[in-house]
Amino acid sequence: MTGAGHQPRAPRVMGIVNVTPDSFSDGGRFVTTEAAVAHGRLLLEQGADLLDIGGESTRPGAIRPDAAAELDRVVPVIRELAAAGAVVSVDTMRAEVAAAALEAGAVVVNDVSGGLADPAILDVVAASDATYVAMHWRAHADRMRDFTDYEPDGVAATVCRELGDRLDAAVAAGIPRERIVLDPGLGFAKKPHHNWELLRALDDFAALGCPLLVGASRKSFLGSLLAGDEGPRPVDQREHAHAALVALLASGGVDYLRVHDVRATRDALAVVAAMEGAP
Repeated sequence: MTGAGHQPRAPRVMGIVNVTPDSFSDGGRFVTTEAAVAHGRLLLEQGADLLDIGGESTRPGAIRPDAAAELDRVVPVIRELAAAGAVVSVDTMRAEVAAAALEAGAVVVNDVSGGLADPAILDVVAASDATYVAMHWRAHADRMRDFTDYEPDGVAATVCRELGDRLDAAVAAGIPRERIVLDPGLGFAKKPHHNWELLRALDDFAALGCPLLVGASRKSFLGSLLAGDEGPRPVDQREHAHAALVALLASGGVDYLRVHDVRATRDALAVVAAMEGAP
């Protein structure tokens, strides 16, 4: 996963492996090393290009685990999957966890805080050959709902500016620009309509000059879109909408898709390729 060759023929698929008891979609299902590794292997069989291993839930309202717990969750999984040949990303905001993950075989650091939660993570990545994913972020999960004001410029312009600041910080720390990927942070301190505005403004983010990663899979803004009389559509019933979005994103120059259901994502990408006449 590198910045070279921006706008590849099709987005690369990042399969999510949550080694957590409280993630919004699959918390507790893969909390043991054995279950997480087995799930990672399944995602690879279904066509994942890389795996994103996380030990901290960032769903709204989640309470952070301590660093020791996060390390215990992710390092054994990373070590085993990397040894099996998988391209592994660590989903962490902590420099300590990033360093241990890279030592265990990860080659990507996916930092949802873009270096704001622990600025030392930028130094860790700069001292390695790893790719760095910087996401737009304003606050930890237990407080993010208090940071959804994007006036006066609107969400797209504000997020683009703030994400650009994180790009500048990463480059200043010594991470080569060609090893940086940007993520607009759907669902993080965003109201449902904000996410659609960001998706419609992806060209603005691409203008920052780095590959783009989008993580829309199963998120609450899809549940709100599909809401019925009983409220938002449940998490496990949002995949059809996500597949439709994947097809649109694949035609729009997104470089990486972070997803829970790799098979459904691959199916959507196959349809796009067929329509575009790709072999």
